[in-house]
Amino acid sequence: MTLKTILITASLIPAMVAPLAAQDLAEEVIGHMDFIPYEDGIILPQQISKDLWDGAYFVDTRTAAQFAQGTIPGAVNIEWREIPSRLDELPSDKKVILFCNTGSLSAQASFAARLLGRENVVVLQSGLLGWRETAAYIPEQ
Repeated sequence: MTLKTILITASLIPAMVAPLAAQDLAEEVIGHMDFIPYEDGIILPQQISKDLWDGAYFVDTRTAAQFAQGTIPGAVNIEWREIPSRLDELPSDKKVILFCNTGSLSAQASFAARLLGRENVVVLQSGLLGWRETAAYIPEQ
């Protein structure tokens, strides 16, 4: 094999691997979407009892400025786009509840976390606004 053949072959490997990786990812996403029950990825404010509250870890996925204006008591702030890169900061031994204002951005973060293997991560359906209006349990502040 000539040096030219080796260089040409080596330059083609990344182009061949990238579509395979994309296909593998697509299959994982499809498998996840096909088999996960709707209720597994969400929690409603009405489902958060005192017992659940005491064993949950709340993550406000809004911006730091929004977090500073008010949040769910005891919540930590990790912006929604940072969840995949900061996954190791989320406990694996308790329910992790992600929320934003309405649930749309935290749903994206929750989806990413679950695809990355964190089945204990859920999104708070209706977000902070819904929690303020319909929470089953609100701790005294």
